[in-house]
Amino acid sequence: MASSGTREATHAGSWYQSSAKTLSRQLDGWLDNVPASVDGKALPIPKARVIIAPHAGYSYSGPCAAWAYKSLDLSSAKRIFVLGPSHTYYLKGSALTTFTSYETPFGNLQVDVETVKALRDTGKFSDIPRNSDEDEHSLEMHLPYIWKRIEQTHGQASQAWPTIVPILVGDNKGPKEKEFGELLAPYLQDSENAFVVSSDFCHWGTRFSYTKYVPAADRLGELRSLSRRDTALETPIHEGIKVLDQLAMDAVASGHHDEFVSNLSQTNNTVCGRHPIGVIMAALEVAAGGTVTEGNGKFAFLRYERSSLVESVADSSVSYASAYAVI
Repeated sequence: MASSGTREATHAGSWYQSSAKTLSRQLDGWLDNVPASVDGKALPIPKARVIIAPHAGYSYSGPCAAWAYKSLDLSSAKRIFVLGPSHTYYLKGSALTTFTSYETPFGNLQVDVETVKALRDTGKFSDIPRNSDEDEHSLEMHLPYIWKRIEQTHGQASQAWPTIVPILVGDNKGPKEKEFGELLAPYLQDSENAFVVSSDFCHWGTRFSYTKYVPAADRLGELRSLSRRDTALETPIHEGIKVLDQLAMDAVASGHHDEFVSNLSQTNNTVCGRHPIGVIMAALEVAAGGTVTEGNGKFAFLRYERSSLVESVADSSVSYASAYAVI
C-alpha cells in the first residue's frame, strides 16, 4: 500500500497535554530534573543511539521516560526508528505505517517513506491498519519527546530534521525476533540511525491477569499466583514486583537475547514491549558481531519507577524503566 496522509495525535488532550506551550514546559521540566551526568557520563551519552522508554500516560511515565531521552544522542541522526507493541489488534510478525507524517502538538514529524518502502519490499512486514495505527498509543507517546530532543539537538524545525520509521512488533517467538533483528541490524550499524523501543514493564494485578508473588524480597524463589484470599504474606507484594522487574532488566542488560527470552518464559512477566525489546536485542547482537559489550550494544538502565506500590491483591501497578545502549 502506498503511503499517504497524516496520522492524527489521537491521545493528545487525554494521555498528554494538547497545548504545545504547556507540553513543552512539562517536557523541559522533566528533562531538566534528570542529572546532567550519570555514572560519570555527561548526558546525552555520545553514540547512545538506542533507548528503551515507557509509553503510559505522561502523568505516570513521563518523568521516567525523560531519563532515556536525555541520554539519547541524536547529533548524527537522520532517521529515528520507533518500535512498539500492538495494543489495538493481534499482530504476528511486524508491521509498517502507511502514513507519511505523524501529528504532534508541536507540528508534524515526517515518515521516512523510502526506508519504509525498503522494509516493505523485503516481504517480511505487513501494513498497520490505519484505524489501528491511529488508535495505538505505544508509538504516539514517544513523538513529543522525539520532537523535543530533535529540536534541542538540531534547532528549529526544518526539512533537514530526522525522519521517523514507525514499526509495530507483534507476538513473535524468539527465532522470529532474531529474524527481524537480522533485518534491522544493518540500520543499527549506520550511525545516521537512532532507535526508540517502546515498553512498560510489569503490569501487576487481577485486571492484568498477573498476580505472581515472590515470597523472598531478595531472590525469585518459588513463584505463585495470589488470589483475594491471600492476606498473610511474607513480604510486601511490591517488593516481589521489583524482583521480577529487576530480573527482566538484568536479562536485557546481559546483551543476550536468549537470556531475556528465558527470563520471560520463567516468570511470565507482563513486559508489554517484550517483542520490540527482543527484536532490538537480537539486532544489537548481530550489529555488534555477536559480542555485545558496554560500549557496543549493551543496555544500561538509568531509571525504574512504578505507578503505585502494591500492598494487596486488590491493588494494581505498572512498572516503567528507561535504558540506553551505545552502538
